[in-house]
Amino acid sequence: MEASFTPPAPEPLSLNQASLEELEALPGIGPTLAQRIVEGRPYERVEDLLRVKGIGPATLERLRPYVRP
Repeated sequence: MEASFTPPAPEPLSLNQASLEELEALPGIGPTLAQRIVEGRPYERVEDLLRVKGIGPATLERLRPYVRP
């Protein structure tokens, strides 16, 4: 039986430097959101993700352990 939980990456991804493929590997992020994250660069804080269409407070909290500015 496969666990649906993905352990956090050893080091959080940089929102400003991660590739589309790396962003798509994050929980709840598909190709469309990954592209919007790239287009929304640069980010000074993780909270800046809230300005990306499709990312709200719940998604931000889910992503927080996996990402950094």
